[in-house]
Amino acid sequence: VQLQASGGGSVQPGGSLRLACAASGFTFDDYAIGWFRQAPGKEREWVSCISFGHGKTYYASSVDGRFSISRDSAKNTVYLQMNTLKPEDTAVYYCATDPRGCIVLRSGTTDYWGQGTLVTVSS
Repeated sequence: VQLQASGGGSVQPGGSLRLACAASGFTFDDYAIGWFRQAPGKEREWVSCISFGHGKTYYASSVDGRFSISRDSAKNTVYLQMNTLKPEDTAVYYCATDPRGCIVLRSGTTDYWGQGTLVTVSS
């Protein structure tokens, strides 16, 4: 299992970024894929997840309504569209995957993680 996260960068408050997580080494449509983030000095927190099959989406309350997760099976890639970014969204963002679905994935106990991509929201 390999996950490659990209798309991080610096943006002003209110701006947008789109993260991508390119997956390989497993059957993409059989796994839930999600995003976590870790801000400096803070614990890692779950952000969002999209399930296998029908692609049901889940969001942490802190990002619900601002972030949108989607998956492109033709490209084996999951995207996280982040709008109306706030300084408190600043963190290293990680994608992760688990064949047991989003309920398990959001617990953070999966063995399958990509490297992080840094998002900085600052004026």
